Amino acid sequence: MSKTKQGGSSRLGRDSESKRLGVKVNAGQDVKVGMIIIRQRGTRYLLGKNVKKGSDDTIYAMKNGVVKFATKSKLLFNGTRRKAKVVSVESKK
Repeated sequence: MSKTKQGGSSRLGRDSESKRLGVKVNAGQDVKVGMIIIRQRGTRYLLGKNVKKGSDDTIYAMKNGVVKFATKSKLLFNGTRRKAKVVSVESKK
C-alpha cells in the first residue's frame, strides 16, 4: 500500500508573501505630510529632520518638502564607528 495520497498532494508551497521593504521615495523628490519614505526592519536608516518612525520602523514625512539622504559616522556601544544613512525632509524654498 502506498503511504502518500495519489497525484498532486505537494508538501511544498509554504513560501511567505514578500513584504515590499525598501526606499519608496528617492532623494530630491517631493513629499507631503504622512508619506512613507522608507519601509525597513530595524534601523538601517536613521531619522533626520522632519521625519518620524512608525512602530514597524517605517520612516515617514512630518512636513511637506524634499527628501534628502546623508551619511554620518555613528559611535557604537563597543567603541567602534559605523557609517549610518540619515533621512530628512528639507522644506521647499
